[in-house]
Amino acid sequence: MTRRIALAFTGASGMPYGIRLLECLLAAGVKVELLYSQVAQIVARQEMDLALPARPAEVQALFAERFGAAEGQLAVYGREEWFAPLASGSNPPDAMVICPCTMGTLASIAAGLSSNLIERAADVCLKERRPLVLVPRETPFSTLHLENMLKLSRMGVVILPPSPGFYTHPQTVQDMVDFVVARVLDQLGVPHTLIARWGETPEVDA
Repeated sequence: MTRRIALAFTGASGMPYGIRLLECLLAAGVKVELLYSQVAQIVARQEMDLALPARPAEVQALFAERFGAAEGQLAVYGREEWFAPLASGSNPPDAMVICPCTMGTLASIAAGLSSNLIERAADVCLKERRPLVLVPRETPFSTLHLENMLKLSRMGVVILPPSPGFYTHPQTVQDMVDFVVARVLDQLGVPHTLIARWGETPEVDA
């Protein structure tokens, strides 16, 4: 199982996916290195009435308490914190997820810009051949969006739009969020019981 995962929140709609993913990763015992953009703070407030502090240390304390993280299990870094471990190929994470992922962030990664720590960490995953999962939340996709996604897919990046399925008969918004988060966890090899798998008896999430 992947043990050290970088997770980034950017300013696309879909913050409930990212927050739920963080919760599930911590519950699974994974060490998480969390990054977030300024616009992600705005989206978190708009979509979830969640105030993300500007100081990474305060965000770390907030989520560690909220989700019961073990000591040292969660580390939060600022976008310009270039001495963070995941900024270097000498200490890359086992995998990285950007959820939700803006089209601007996706384009910057495709172009190799690395203008902030989120983009740099993604670039490190690419060059070190570590799994990189992007959850782009936009509709419709423009031709440029699709070309950038195709370029990244050809590099081995997993493009995972948050498209919930309905064969599980979701009853709540949370059910639809869990469907997408389950797909992300599957890509990371992190066990979960968020939804019943096709052909299996439904289980209750612990």
